[in-house]
Amino acid sequence: MKASDLRTKTVDELKDQLIGLRKEAFNLRFQAASGQLENTARVGQVRRDIARIKTVLDERTRAAS
Repeated sequence: MKASDLRTKTVDELKDQLIGLRKEAFNLRFQAASGQLENTARVGQVRRDIARIKTVLDERTRAAS
């Protein structure tokens, strides 16, 4: 996921995607703790995607004020 792709989405779409990624991160943490996680790189990808979305949302709130 690229930040330029995120900037084309609406705030509601970004918030929905953020909720989905947070749920995925939660599930990945449980899988890692129980030893069932196969793709360990996905944890980092999800964390970075969450950070990208939060950055774009923050940019929009700062631009609005």
